[in-house]
Amino acid sequence: MAENHRHTHGHTHHHSHGGSKGKIMLIAVAALLLTGAILIEKNSNLTALQLLPVYLVPYLLIGYNTLREAGEGIAKGNWFNEHFLMSLATVGALCIGFLPGAETEFPEAVFVMLFFQIGELFEDYAEGRSRDSISHLMDIRPDTAHVERNGSLLTVSPDEVKVGENIVIRPGEKIPLDGVITEGSSSLNTIALTGESMPRMVETDDEVMSGCINLSGVIRVRTTKSFGESTVSKIIGLIEHADARKSRSESFITRFARIYTPIVVIAALLLALVPPLCTSAAFMDVFPVWLHRALIFLIVSCPCALVISVPLTFFGGLGGASREGILIKGSSYMDVLAKVNTVVFDKTGTLTHGEFAVEAVHPEDFNEKELLHLAAHVEHYSTHPIGEALRSAFPDEKNDGCKVTEVEEIAGEGIKANVAGRAVYVGNTKMMNRIGIKWKNCSCVGTIIHVAIDGKYAGHIVINDRIKDESFQTIPSLKKLGVEQTVMLTGDRKEVAANVAEKLGIDRWYAELLPADKVKYVEQLLAENRTGKALAFVGDGINDAPVLKRADIGIAMGALGSDAAIEAADIVLMDDNPSKIASAISISRRTIRIARENVGFAIGIKIAILLLASVGLGTMWMAVFADVGVTVLAVFNAMRALKTN
Repeated sequence: MAENHRHTHGHTHHHSHGGSKGKIMLIAVAALLLTGAILIEKNSNLTALQLLPVYLVPYLLIGYNTLREAGEGIAKGNWFNEHFLMSLATVGALCIGFLPGAETEFPEAVFVMLFFQIGELFEDYAEGRSRDSISHLMDIRPDTAHVERNGSLLTVSPDEVKVGENIVIRPGEKIPLDGVITEGSSSLNTIALTGESMPRMVETDDEVMSGCINLSGVIRVRTTKSFGESTVSKIIGLIEHADARKSRSESFITRFARIYTPIVVIAALLLALVPPLCTSAAFMDVFPVWLHRALIFLIVSCPCALVISVPLTFFGGLGGASREGILIKGSSYMDVLAKVNTVVFDKTGTLTHGEFAVEAVHPEDFNEKELLHLAAHVEHYSTHPIGEALRSAFPDEKNDGCKVTEVEEIAGEGIKANVAGRAVYVGNTKMMNRIGIKWKNCSCVGTIIHVAIDGKYAGHIVINDRIKDESFQTIPSLKKLGVEQTVMLTGDRKEVAANVAEKLGIDRWYAELLPADKVKYVEQLLAENRTGKALAFVGDGINDAPVLKRADIGIAMGALGSDAAIEAADIVLMDDNPSKIASAISISRRTIRIARENVGFAIGIKIAILLLASVGLGTMWMAVFADVGVTVLAVFNAMRALKTN
């Protein structure tokens, strides 16, 4: 039914006299014609047959699309949709006045059709808003690429650029393909991909992702992926397929409408025919009364509010989440995410930056700057991450004119070198013991690098994988949402894991694990979890694909570079911010709550008016409110799902 609705809407837009503006004009003209018809009826003594053409003009003008959709549905064997119900009820209302003893219902018939179109107008507006909130991500699709070929710059479609070719991106242009900067530096606007408003600085040798906007400098980029494999294509593919994965609530509504509509039509027929046949009065004397009730019953029963508002609510939720840089691959995952009570984290790259950095410097008879300066020079040629951390902590070492000679790497111990005439040893305790230097212990957790200068102990430097600032607010915000258990799984050493878990307030942690061990622990936690509750695993996706797949819901962090994450995860956080997990859970819960409100409200109002109609207390106006009024209110409520706070 929801598929059918989407299909029928394609037609409605196609014939909509220029979209919403055309529809508003149409409604306004039909309303004026209806007012004229009512005035003619009041001020003349025309018979029902003479009045019918007067009312048919506004009726056909406003109802043409609905009648055509109903006819197309009948031709395809798909009778039971909301257009068929509306057409049946309004045609019945136009005809009822020709039965003996019955009053004409011409104005009511046109009003019902008019209000139905107003309801559709609101629905189009809300659907447009939802689509806009997702299509801001579609704006990341680049239209052209400037590629260097045979010494000249050609402007081509991004899918014509091969891997390894050089492209030039000027300020204000979108980056069309993933690649590495070979020349130039700039700042990039990544808001469409990550939801982050802060520009990202990039320079030579940095990787850049398609879909970002180049803000300041001209950059030359060597492409590393074809357009089909690039980040932007993958994300657009995700968005386009998100609709296909319907949530349980949404597919329940679809199934419900498919079964419900024929039942309603049969019930209306029975209501029109059975009571007149069962009374002692003549059939034609009471038939108009029961037919009138059956028509009200039909209008009230139209499942528009459910069929429209529930998918619209989920669509709004997906759109709202995408504005925050949270890509949920389909509304089915919202159902699961709303039930999460255990969140399992990978450590490196998820809660921490995954890069070594200098955390503390403890000098002995040397100043801090000098100690770092000499150590950075010794590590100048090292490819080890520790060497990189020392060089980053003292970036000026390249330009200070110090001469570095006699560099020697001692496997498993460290590096020694001559820096500006001074013998400098940088390494672990084994190196210090071998050269007979008395070293001092350090209580800090991390990798301790000892430094000796000219045969004297100069102090030590603590290097560690830094915890992300956002990680500190992640656990409290999850606890606030009622998440009962947080767990950390890592391949790192036990003392490092214990230190991170303690700083962040994580309930349980397991260290020194291989990727296969992580799957085993997740399965163990899944077995412990309560029925009706879900477990989410959060990883950076590079080696976490098996666990992301195994958890009830897999959340990939910072997927701006990890294809494995985009493929394996159900939810992709487009930046490296773990605190967005709490946002994703609360958006899902809010979306489900709004969908439930709509279902409860629509069914409650409809049941109340159906009961009134079946005992003769319901009017055509109540029926209009129960159908169109409830739909409009449900659509407005569904639009709240677009807002994320």
